[in-house]
Amino acid sequence: MTQQVDVAVIGAGVAGLSAAVRLAAAGLTVAVFERAPRLGGRASAFTDRASGERVDNGQHVLFGCYRETYDLLRLVGAAELAPLQPRLRLPMAGPDGRIVPLVCPDVGAPWHLLAGLLRWPALPLTDRLAALRVGRVLRRARGGRVNDLVNSIDPSLTVDDWLDHLGQPAAVRQWLWHPLTVAALNETADVAAARPFVRVVADLFGPSRHDSAVGLARVPLDELYAEPARRFVEARGGHVLLRTPAEVVVDGSRAVGVMTREGEVRARAVVSSVPWFAFGSLWRQAVPPALETIAAAAAAMRSSPIVTVNLWFDGPVMDEPFIGLVGAPIHWVFDKAAIVGERLTHLAVVTSAADHLASADNDAVTRATLDAVAAVLPRAGGRRLVRSVVVREHRATFSVAPGEPARPGPATGVEGFFLAGDWTDTGLPATIEGAALSGRRAAELVAAFLRQA
Repeated sequence: MTQQVDVAVIGAGVAGLSAAVRLAAAGLTVAVFERAPRLGGRASAFTDRASGERVDNGQHVLFGCYRETYDLLRLVGAAELAPLQPRLRLPMAGPDGRIVPLVCPDVGAPWHLLAGLLRWPALPLTDRLAALRVGRVLRRARGGRVNDLVNSIDPSLTVDDWLDHLGQPAAVRQWLWHPLTVAALNETADVAAARPFVRVVADLFGPSRHDSAVGLARVPLDELYAEPARRFVEARGGHVLLRTPAEVVVDGSRAVGVMTREGEVRARAVVSSVPWFAFGSLWRQAVPPALETIAAAAAAMRSSPIVTVNLWFDGPVMDEPFIGLVGAPIHWVFDKAAIVGERLTHLAVVTSAADHLASADNDAVTRATLDAVAAVLPRAGGRRLVRSVVVREHRATFSVAPGEPARPGPATGVEGFFLAGDWTDTGLPATIEGAALSGRRAAELVAAFLRQA
């Protein structure tokens, strides 16, 4: 590559590639620097050496309200690789193993969700009616007033505190609000802050009935967005470099490029999309004084793990593409063979907020997972386990508990240096949507900055 580009982007996860694609689409020459040997950051895939299959480092679910994500996928020509359900169908398995899907009818929003809840036999009628109180509160977010609703909530409240105020019964929490909390925020409802939870639920209760529909990638994560994004950037004269750590070069109060093992690459602007725990590694010497507050906040942010156990069986064990588990030690089971079309039955079993599993040995994690799966999928007990692979993401997400450090915006005190990443102040928890949104926001600021330069 040349030693001069318009924009250098550090990090090739969702946020970095989102920024790079939009900058390349604007006609700018972009170079993306990634220290890992593969694209995707915390939403990537690897090749399993035994089966030869591409395995995601964690199962990700998209929703129709992920507008930034689907805009990015459409831009790189990959939206059809993660089709949305025609309507929300959420299979949930209770403590007795009985699967009771939440199914929403084909009517307009928000009536589809309200009707689905009223007809959901998992809950007594009185509890279903209680759940509608949340819907009445969320109506305040319609017409673009989501931020007003979120900002009206005391930042010290947890999700459970907020549900207490709305009189949500235990059964509604167990079957609906708690699974949604741990799936979206990667923390339990007694720990996670109410504000990001309300933002997520308000988006799901959005103006279209498709906002709550689930989208599952038919290809591994890197093929869904990362490789298409790389092709998009490179087709427009840019570069995406793997195994290439980069540090920001600052001249006075301005970022002027990056330093790699091969030498300096000059850039008119630099975007950092590294996660919070890597922000301090961007600097060859001390963090610039203008960024010390951001660096201190990033260093103080706590992380929450996700553990995914991949199980290959010698035959089918489930009839749904995915199932949520209520009151179980594991949270979601995905049939990758049904979703992706793999040769063997491959389940991806996800446990969020998985501090209890993150440090356990693989055999213990696999045994516990098999027991939990057999409780809701009886056919699994009669099948032979061909292979298991445990994937731990110790720092899968940042904590959204009350009192966590403030998240920075995309602009910084260093001229020409901008931030992207799900950990920046998007209003969302650590999701693909938050990362895609942050990349777009950073790209817009960069483009405006370069126009004025």
